[in-house]
Amino acid sequence: IGIISMETTPTPNPPPTEEEKTESNQEVANPEHYIKHPLQNRWRPSSFDIDSLKTRQVNILVISNFVVVGNCWSCLYNHIQLSSNLMPGCDYSLFKDGIEPMWEDEKNKRGGRWLITLNKQQRRSDLDRFWLETLLCLIGESFDDYSDDVCGAVVNVRAKGDKIAIWTTECENREAVTHIGRVYKERLGLPPKIVIGYQSHADTATKSGSTTKNRFVV
Repeated sequence: IGIISMETTPTPNPPPTEEEKTESNQEVANPEHYIKHPLQNRWRPSSFDIDSLKTRQVNILVISNFVVVGNCWSCLYNHIQLSSNLMPGCDYSLFKDGIEPMWEDEKNKRGGRWLITLNKQQRRSDLDRFWLETLLCLIGESFDDYSDDVCGAVVNVRAKGDKIAIWTTECENREAVTHIGRVYKERLGLPPKIVIGYQSHADTATKSGSTTKNRFVV
């Protein structure tokens, strides 16, 4: 730091050397721009093709494990296609490490999902935006004290209409499930007149018709 003389006419400081410029630049650089922020949980993205002849367990493709925000977005958006560009019959999922994206998993079998159903026109207008916001909710632990109840999320690209769902671990935990649903609906920017439903995996697995009864709605 230059010191100004107390004379009436200050003596100008000499121009800074290259070394001084470098030191100055280092001082003003914001380390927040370079530090990767650890996530609370490890998250595991995967993909699935429903038309494959392989079994679901074998066909889950683990893209990467990541524990920091920088790695997360590099993995999800620099190396995989957008959901809207997938062929019908393909899924993307993001689950906490150690939880498989299937109903039978120990963490999922007593749980359920908040389900967002989109029509064909929404694939271009809403699908990618909704899925991005869903991912942000998960890795950002956006559900306050109930984030531990979240297992993961799935996007299903289908010819008749696409679906996005957040999976939770216990369908009987009404307080946690409804809080997650309210926060999720708000984060997606859905208007109050739009109702989304929560379905248990057990009800979905044993349904007799084309639809599953909602346990909760928000």
